[in-house]
Amino acid sequence: MDLTNLLLSILGLVAGGFIGVGFGMVQDAARQRNERLQASGKLKSGWAVMPGSGQRVVYLLVALVLIQFVCPLLFDDGIQWWVSAGVAGGYGFTLFRLFARRNARRI
Repeated sequence: MDLTNLLLSILGLVAGGFIGVGFGMVQDAARQRNERLQASGKLKSGWAVMPGSGQRVVYLLVALVLIQFVCPLLFDDGIQWWVSAGVAGGYGFTLFRLFARRNARRI
């Protein structure tokens, strides 16, 4: 029984990690696009620096809410918290990679 719970926890963590990395990749692509627009002078105001970022955050929050409601139906014993930890870890990993790339360019 404990082995099943361990495997489900790992599965939840990995699934959440995929969601977090996917969201991070979408955010990074939007950031790169907006940096190109800013460099070309096509952004007219400070409000246009990250258009659509609020919408992307809403999508992430909806995904997290869905995970909290769907995962208890799919997994028992609080595995949804492992999924949420995976989402946070996956997105954090994406941010860490961006930070490492920027620091490597400064050296």
